[in-house]
Amino acid sequence: MASTPADRAHGVADAAAGDRPPLAGIRVIDVGTRISAPFCAGLLGEMGAEVIKVEDPRGGDFMRTIGPFVPAGAEGTDYSMWWAVEGRGRKGITLDLRRPAGQELFRRLVATADVVCENFRPGAMEAWAIAPGDCDPRLVWARISVFGQDGPYSGRTGLDRMGIAYGGLLHLTGYPDRPPVRPGVSISDYLTGTFAAAAVNAALYRRDGPGGTGAGGVVDAPLYGSILRVLEWTVAAQDRLGMTREREGNRMAASAPLDNYPTADGTFVCIVAGSNVNFRRLCTAMDRPELADDPEWSTLAKRAARSDEINDLVSAWTSSRTAADVEAACIAHEVPVGTAYSAADILADPHVAARGDLVEVDDPVAGPHLQQAPFPRLDGRRPTAPRPAPLLGEHNDEVWRQVVGLSGAELGRHRADGVI
Repeated sequence: MASTPADRAHGVADAAAGDRPPLAGIRVIDVGTRISAPFCAGLLGEMGAEVIKVEDPRGGDFMRTIGPFVPAGAEGTDYSMWWAVEGRGRKGITLDLRRPAGQELFRRLVATADVVCENFRPGAMEAWAIAPGDCDPRLVWARISVFGQDGPYSGRTGLDRMGIAYGGLLHLTGYPDRPPVRPGVSISDYLTGTFAAAAVNAALYRRDGPGGTGAGGVVDAPLYGSILRVLEWTVAAQDRLGMTREREGNRMAASAPLDNYPTADGTFVCIVAGSNVNFRRLCTAMDRPELADDPEWSTLAKRAARSDEINDLVSAWTSSRTAADVEAACIAHEVPVGTAYSAADILADPHVAARGDLVEVDDPVAGPHLQQAPFPRLDGRRPTAPRPAPLLGEHNDEVWRQVVGLSGAELGRHRADGVI
């Protein structure tokens, strides 16, 4: 029999009603690895859900093996800072899902939960008899894969790079005379995790909201699909106009001046001044107000037609000044501007500090350090620091005994057998 939300309530659910996070009382089982499904679960955790991460007892999540590392300490192995961020905000247990005993324990575990986040290759969980059809029908599943749960490509293996390639972003990223360039972060993993978390919330509302169905559901979220969804006009113009969008680098054929401009101190500053209003403001900031009155540059279309000329002019101005001077001049004249921040710049920025965009996580291995705060905030409340990433199997006793109800003898036997 399915448990009720009250049965699954935990810690944070006891807070005063006005301070209750949106997902208080919701339990999420994170059975994913690498980034996408764990990120989805982590977002739900930052909204108030209890997240329990299931890892393979033979080494745990792959993210534990990726640097940069804190040198080996008491644990005897180097500690991944990537894992410290991606593994945060959840309890950690171990379970071998490839063994029948592990599969039975998984079904018992998810019967206490509301949501399962996974990113196995489609068909794997069905083969292990732990797929949606094998588990509590009230569960909401976030099933993340490269190509989706069906279709001719569904069985293919892959990672983030396949998502940006097949989703169409890789073709657009970089300069027209050079090979495509991947974005600086695993964007299809993170985007898909974000879209999936939003869909999970919708499915929970459909289940438990006014007139709710009481039934769970399956969110099918392929990596390429999240990229495809954010391609702006690319597909529509191809279909309707036969126009194939190509790489444009940091400039845009339809707008100028617009670029990431070099500065005298080796930093780049992005200026977006394509509109007539912003162009005039930029000309004033550069002490060249007469440029805005030049009939050859009087409209966006005319400026776009001579984009190299006008962008080079702006580049010459920025190159003779520091990034701080360029930014100050633009801000003084209300020109949209932004310095290309490094991580060191982020840590030193007073606005980031004033907003509380970084929080200190007291990691038991890496020690206290700053990480990105949960995002976004609700009702103006500043986010609090999430719990640090768990050690491998750190919460085995708590979860398997208190949540699932194993006896000490049962837990000991499963440990000895290598199931847990």
